[in-house]
Amino acid sequence: MSSIALQARPAKASPLDALQRWLPKLVLAPSMLIVLVGFYAYIGWTFLLSFTNSRFMPSYKWVGLQQYERLWDNDRWWVASQNLLVFGGLFIAISLIIGVVLAVLLDQRIRREGLIRTIYLYPMALSMIVTGTAWQWLLNPGLGLDKLLRDWGWEGFRFDWLVDPDRVIYCLVIAAVWQASGFVMALFLAGLRSVDQSIIRAAQVDGASLPTIYLRIVLPSLRPVFFSALMILAHIAIKSFDLVAAMTAGGPGYSSDLPAMFMYAHTFTRGQMGLGAASAMLMLGAVMAIIVPYLYSELRNKRHV
Repeated sequence: MSSIALQARPAKASPLDALQRWLPKLVLAPSMLIVLVGFYAYIGWTFLLSFTNSRFMPSYKWVGLQQYERLWDNDRWWVASQNLLVFGGLFIAISLIIGVVLAVLLDQRIRREGLIRTIYLYPMALSMIVTGTAWQWLLNPGLGLDKLLRDWGWEGFRFDWLVDPDRVIYCLVIAAVWQASGFVMALFLAGLRSVDQSIIRAAQVDGASLPTIYLRIVLPSLRPVFFSALMILAHIAIKSFDLVAAMTAGGPGYSSDLPAMFMYAHTFTRGQMGLGAASAMLMLGAVMAIIVPYLYSELRNKRHV
């Protein structure tokens, strides 16, 4: 009886077993701590500052919604918000269209595909600062493309959008699309290569043309890729600061301001930290308005599956 009891008693865990059990947690602990402190804690701190009268330094004098009311009455904020709608809408739409078209063309197994794919993907390897600086040189009326064509004899050629308050936002769109469309192409190309080829062959046997196959069969099956690309592009558009800083610095005047540029200028150069924190929270709200419905949709689909 005693021997049976001894056999039923669980063996004492060795230090090595305990180490193996705790090792993954110990490895993940530093990164988890960095995320909690460097991300979520600072979001909470920014949220707190948006309800204070903080200026050059943090102040914890509570002023309620005063900073949000000031933001609502600020003309520069409204210009930045309108610019974000124009910039974000055109940037996302054009990048998606170009990326999808390039992916479909490369999906035809053309020659030199690897070289062409690398050329289109290369801009994504550059930082937005480099992209903004390069396009600032190219679109500068006295330095870049405009001057080059006039020196070649095209005296009537004018492309001065970079210094035109009504058109400068489209220069930002051009630079951003140049950098991001290759990344969208790579996403869709990976999705296209995962499509079951037997479905395409069956459609071809039924007499469907190649454009019809892509428009009605292949691309609709890439809905998750569309959503992923949309989320990434929207996130890039909302947080675009370095591209504006390098290319236009928000000018002429503040005609090319975006909310990220507005937040930086008021927080770190104008000594209005509370107002900058309020603008940062509205930007976070815009990101959440995009991400939360997407996550809810994905989780609901997985639950039904």
